[in-house]
Amino acid sequence: MPQSVLSCADPLAAPLEQVLARFGLRVEHLSDNAPIPGSFWGEPEAGLVGETLYVRPDTPLHSALHEACHWICMDGRRRAALHTDAGGDVAEENAVCYLQILLADHFPGVGRSRMQADMDAWGYSFRLGSARAWFEQDAEDALEWLLRHGIVDNAIRLTWNKRDPQEPQRTPS
Repeated sequence: MPQSVLSCADPLAAPLEQVLARFGLRVEHLSDNAPIPGSFWGEPEAGLVGETLYVRPDTPLHSALHEACHWICMDGRRRAALHTDAGGDVAEENAVCYLQILLADHFPGVGRSRMQADMDAWGYSFRLGSARAWFEQDAEDALEWLLRHGIVDNAIRLTWNKRDPQEPQRTPS
């Protein structure tokens, strides 16, 4: 893991449990070198099983937020059967990336710029060459998706709601 990428052991990642609990997602911190249940990409990447996000001290914060955002953005049927593979389509994946950048603002000392830099350092790939360029210039579809599912409001603030198939989809205004 590149040294410059924040890990879950970094003091700046301390709000992880509190932030994700607002959505109803539980975080389980594992010990060094413990296997990570539900890690789709393999260790040290975060894992998802049911309503639990698994992280180790060496898990990148961006990975924890990315997997958490998958959980927030998936419909209730997929969430109920979740084990390892979050699934979803390209539009949902884009919304996940956008949401993880927004969530970074709820980690004092991290914020959007640091999250975007960590995403770039880890190798996330965007058409415009960087997470920041994508977020600022090419992510309208991702924002519309989050608005439509009530995850953010029209002021681009988190609603602290997860996607629920029982809720009617909103049309952005």
